[in-house]
Amino acid sequence: MTDLVEVFKALSDETRLRIMKLLEDEALCVCEIMAVLDMIQSRVSRHLDIL
Repeated sequence: MTDLVEVFKALSDETRLRIMKLLEDEALCVCEIMAVLDMIQSRVSRHLDIL
């Protein structure tokens, strides 16, 4: 049950949902995600780490 709660917590963030949507069709590098979301590398990496 704890694992399921962690999954839902990770997906409850709008930015992480946007990242998941971006990665739905193709693999992207961090620099591509940064460009699409207009975010700095450390923030994108943090979201990816949570996912």
